[in-house]
Amino acid sequence: MSEADLGEVILELTRNGSYLKCSAIHAATGREVSAIGPADQPEALKLVAVAKLRRALAGPAA
Repeated sequence: MSEADLGEVILELTRNGSYLKCSAIHAATGREVSAIGPADQPEALKLVAVAKLRRALAGPAA
């Protein structure tokens, strides 16, 4: 699945102390995944969450 195939993705960042939770929601399907990491790396955490969402949308592993 390429970047263009993913469509609209909503990203939500929530800070809890020194940790940050990034939730990625696929607008078309409502599928949601999250990733947790250090609060000083929000851009890297967004990349992880989107990659995790892409994998979740691809379906079960063969």
